[in-house]
Amino acid sequence: MSEISALTMTFFLPKIISGADMISIHNEEENAFILDTLKKQWKGPDDILLGMFYDTDDASFKWFDNSNMTFHKWTDQDDDEDLVDTCAFLHTTTGEWKKGNCEVTSVQGTLCKAAIPYEKKYLSDNHILISALVIASTAILTVLGATVWFLYKRNLNSGFTTVFSTAPQSPYNDDCVLVVAEENECV
Repeated sequence: MSEISALTMTFFLPKIISGADMISIHNEEENAFILDTLKKQWKGPDDILLGMFYDTDDASFKWFDNSNMTFHKWTDQDDDEDLVDTCAFLHTTTGEWKKGNCEVTSVQGTLCKAAIPYEKKYLSDNHILISALVIASTAILTVLGATVWFLYKRNLNSGFTTVFSTAPQSPYNDDCVLVVAEENECV
């Protein structure tokens, strides 16, 4: 993997991965979750970059995503060191954080986070499939109904009539009428 400086990663990462930002850890549960995931899946270096830097303006560490620093898990390191251009790294075995120079240390691994889209978070794949089937069924029924209506209207206006609708019908047949007429003559 090519080596990239920590600051370069911070500025170009959001352009590379839409909606992603470098990770910020706000409590022990998040730190434990990340550590557990790394132990199961990570095959890279022992230290990976966190989304944290040392701000010389107010002499404190800050997250790159501008969230508040509410939790830390620093290793026992010398606090007398120069903190200019300092970033934080997570040790993938112990879960402890250590300080490192952003410019000198090459970054071979970093953690990123991105928000889960609403559909993936709250709707399962079955709901999406069912919605698609309902929409497709509605469209098919609409087209079928329009076709039947069109054929009905075309037959109504075509001038084609059936034999039964034009032939007059009498409640009596011709034999019955003749018999009645003959009876009247004989009487």
